[in-house]
Amino acid sequence: MITININLAKDIWRNQIRLNRQPLLEKLDIEFIRSLESGDIEKQNLIKTQKQALRDAPSDPRIDLANSAEELLIIDPIFDLGLNI
Repeated sequence: MITININLAKDIWRNQIRLNRQPLLEKLDIEFIRSLESGDIEKQNLIKTQKQALRDAPSDPRIDLANSAEELLIIDPIFDLGLNI
């Protein structure tokens, strides 16, 4: 019988979320610089909010509440943000 250490699985999942968000943060950095160049304050504020949500993704409280690997795998805070980048 295989036993899964759920606490270790949660840490691994948080690290995977960090890896998954990296390309999105990089794209948002580019978008932010473009919005600076064009003076689009509204776009800058939107990007700031999106970047903060990505930074907060590994701290999603659903991760702490998961009791099994199956529950953990359906938690995708980055997908839930619905960023169209």
